[in-house]
Amino acid sequence: MPRYVAFLRAINVGGHVVKMEVLRQQFVALGFKDAETFIASGNVVFSAKSADAAAHAARIEARLLTVLGYDVRTFVRTGVQVAAVGALRPWPEARITSAGAFCVGFFAEPLTAAQKKVIQTFATADDQFHVKGADVYWLCRTGQSDSQFSLLKFERALGARASFRGMNTITRLVAKYGFSATS
Repeated sequence: MPRYVAFLRAINVGGHVVKMEVLRQQFVALGFKDAETFIASGNVVFSAKSADAAAHAARIEARLLTVLGYDVRTFVRTGVQVAAVGALRPWPEARITSAGAFCVGFFAEPLTAAQKKVIQTFATADDQFHVKGADVYWLCRTGQSDSQFSLLKFERALGARASFRGMNTITRLVAKYGFSATS
């Protein structure tokens, strides 16, 4: 049975607080197997018979809207995809190591050529971006809190929602669950 990771956007912001056990129970109620949360930032690992990640995301979003009463955008990736995300190094390792932050943003669909052009308008001396399918890598020289990058402005410009995670979180997910980019 394939393993998946659901990356939830803004589950615990704006005065909303969802305990991870309550979140895990919602995945179990949807019929997903082996559901468990990974750190308290909206990452849920689960197994499902169906290989339709988009359908899983839609079901999760609908369930969370019903139970929580607010929209929680959900981006689902297979374990193989998460491992591939963690393995990709769009910049030289020395630049990554010296950066203040190295993150990846998940989108529901692969980005279009027009969206890729818009993304590059956000590049600065401190912030660099790389697109691979439905994922956007962000390398921030100074660190997230010092960057002028704004997710809300980014989403508005692209006309699409996203959820970003630090590459350390992705690396830890891959290690803990034994995800491999090849199988």
